[in-house]
Formats: sequence, structure tokens, C-alpha cells
Amino acid sequence: MDCILLAAGYATRLYPLTKDKPKALLRLGSKTILDMVMEKISEINEIDNVYIVTNHIFAELFRKWADSYTGRLNVSVIDDGTTSNDNRLGAIGDMHYVIRQKNINNDIFVLASDNAFRFSLTDMIKLFYSSGCDTISAHYIEDLETLKAMGVLRLDENNFVTEFTEKPPEPQSHYGAPPFYAYRKETLGLIERYLEEGNNPDAPGHFIPWLITKTKVKAFTFDEMIIDIGTPAAYEEAQIYFKDE
Repeated sequence: MDCILLAAGYATRLYPLTKDKPKALLRLGSKTILDMVMEKISEINEIDNVYIVTNHIFAELFRKWADSYTGRLNVSVIDDGTTSNDNRLGAIGDMHYVIRQKNINNDIFVLASDNAFRFSLTDMIKLFYSSGCDTISAHYIEDLETLKAMGVLRLDENNFVTEFTEKPPEPQSHYGAPPFYAYRKETLGLIERYLEEGNNPDAPGHFIPWLITKTKVKAFTFDEMIIDIGTPAAYEEAQIYFKDE
């Protein structure tokens, strides 16, 4: 299994903090967000290679981070060549870019580089392999306002995804979808087909409602704390929660 770590955004909502620095390299306690995410990826024994896909503006900063990385994983920084929100490839476009650039033909684990959490990802990967299905995460969230700002899933009695709506005005479920996706190598061709058909290349969740019409998608459910660091308020919350890291 290879890992694709999405880090090509510009995080304009966090300006001026992220005007000259990628969000993933902001600090929480003694570590960067990226340090914390990589520690969690390294717990997954099936993963050896991590591809950090970023934009051209921040590529050198990520290369410097990678040069100082001392963990067990093989880390490559992939510059997608974009320079602003106007010409960005989008998360799905970046995922496809890495697959093509590195000729990936393995199962892949895709996640965002800007979520802070303490729980292990190993159980999700175990479910992925035991089910033999593409697997995405489903976080139980009570607050409906929070759900309105993210992808929301509906599940059947066996936790297969039956519906996925990005930022619904009226959520029909309490399961939000944080950006953790495990895809079989057989699905890589579907990612290309999705883009060739002219579908939305932006947020990774846009792929899921299309995918569930082609194959079964399993949900890994959890209710542990996770913070999507997308706003100054979320970053302040994460700084408090992870101050002792």
C-alpha cells in the first residue's frame, strides 16, 4: 500500500499564518501538524512509501521538512506545478497526478495533511483488507451545524455507504466524512475515468457519490476527537488540545 498525503492547498482562511507557510507545517505543541500525521501513518505496517503532493509555492518547504525526516517511511514530495487557487488541480486531481507521476499500481491510502487527531488509523486499514472493499471514514457528529460544512454519509445495516452529500443544507445523518480514504488498486482506473467524464476534481469527497454507483464502499466508523484545521478558531482549539504533544 502506498500513501498519498494531500497538501496542495493555500489555506487562505488562515492568512496571515499561512501566507508564507503551508498549513501542515504549523505547530501544535512541539510538533508540526505534519509530524503528527506522519507518526500515525507510520503505525500502518502495510505502508512504506508516502507521497506528499503540494503546490509549487510550498514545495521547497516540504522538501526541507522531508530532508529532516528520520522516521521509517520513504517520503517523496510531489510538486503539482500549481501556483494559486485559480489553477489548482483539486484534491482528486492531485491524487490522480501522483498516481500517474509515480506509476502507482498498489492499493492506496489517501488523507489530508491538515487534520489533528490522536487515534490510530490501523483499524481502518484492517477493515479495508478484511472487507476487500474501498473504505472511507465516518465520524459520528452530534452537531448538525458542523455536519453542514462537510461531507455527510448514510450507511446501511452493514456499514456500506448508500449516500454521500458534500456540505448538505439539511444533513440526513450524523456521520460526517473526515478525509481518510483507502482504495484498492482496481479503483485507480475509476479515479481516472471519473476525471475524464468531467466530474468535480476538487474536494476528495466528491468522488464518493460517483464511486458508490460503481462498487461497494465500506465505512469505518469512529467517534474520537479530530480537528479539521481550516479556520483560525479551529487552529486555536487544536493548539489548546494538543499543547502537550
